[in-house]
Amino acid sequence: MPNGKFAAHTIKRMRKDARWKDSRYNRRALGLDIKADPLSGAPQGRGIVLEKVGVEAKQPNSAIRKCVRIQLIKNGRQVSAFCPGDGAINFIDEHDEVTVERIGGRMGGAMGDIPGVRFKVTAVNNVSLNEMVIGRKEKPRR
Repeated sequence: MPNGKFAAHTIKRMRKDARWKDSRYNRRALGLDIKADPLSGAPQGRGIVLEKVGVEAKQPNSAIRKCVRIQLIKNGRQVSAFCPGDGAINFIDEHDEVTVERIGGRMGGAMGDIPGVRFKVTAVNNVSLNEMVIGRKEKPRR
């Protein structure tokens, strides 16, 4: 390690190189978390429903959680999204346009007992899914 009157440039360069050994700095500088995220850092995204699927809950729970496979419009990636609410899956048909947002699990992961599902459906054809479940609004006819 140089230490002298004209060592500043060398020390600065060495510090810059050493930062890349820090995994958190590395991921942030290369933008890896945003690249890996299907929504690319956006809070919400829109997608087209491909199919309805039932996902089995993790142990010790026993249930079939109603989810949909969607294809995001912005980048064409396919993700699974949970449909919250009693009978909410009945308001969603194939080829509907849905709005999804993150489900709120730790470190961007899955929530609770639903394995591999990181998103939830908030709206169907620009009408709130929650409003349809409680009977306040009707799904628009196309």
